[in-house]
Amino acid sequence: MLASWLRCRYGLELRDLAAMRVVRRAELARLGPLHPRSGYPLALLARAASAGWRVVERDITYRPRSHGVSKVSGSLLGTLRAARDFWSVR
Repeated sequence: MLASWLRCRYGLELRDLAAMRVVRRAELARLGPLHPRSGYPLALLARAASAGWRVVERDITYRPRSHGVSKVSGSLLGTLRAARDFWSVR
């Protein structure tokens, strides 16, 4: 759903919000402060698109989580908090 929103609003050709991002530190700093919690990946991609960055998606291999439980998908409260954070990104 979020990748679809990024495609429609910013023209980014994405299927996922991706687990990894690669960017030069100076360029990242020029985007200004981003969301402090779960909205960070969405805010980063939205600001990058607005700044005219070239955003490229590459497939990666996921492995099973090695330790602990996800703060987001591991609980209903975590999922609700992440959803709220995503909806706060403009």
